[in-house]
Amino acid sequence: MTDISDSDTNTSIAQLRDEVHQFVQDRNWGKYHTPKNLGMSIAIETAEIMEHFQWHSSEGSLELIKEPEIKQLVSDELADVLVYCFAMANQAEIDISSAVRSKMARNQERFPVGYMPTSEE
Repeated sequence: MTDISDSDTNTSIAQLRDEVHQFVQDRNWGKYHTPKNLGMSIAIETAEIMEHFQWHSSEGSLELIKEPEIKQLVSDELADVLVYCFAMANQAEIDISSAVRSKMARNQERFPVGYMPTSEE
């Protein structure tokens, strides 16, 4: 069981970035954490999430993720994606909160409430 103090509600992005930074520093992995390598690692870990749902319909994936074993496996892969994203932000000195808020503001303009994508998009 996860301690409530470790939940999203009580953990800042800065704390997670610091944990990733310390982990990388303790192992002297900084030399491997180039934008190219981190970008590739993000893509690889994302593909590992996709593998769990590859042969299932959209509806089937909604049922599959309810299975505790699959949910844990996907959770681990999602954590890997986020760890690499934090490492990329650390390496590139990108403020994640600012980047997300800026992107969401642009998305609000591009996709107003009521917008529905078409099959051609």
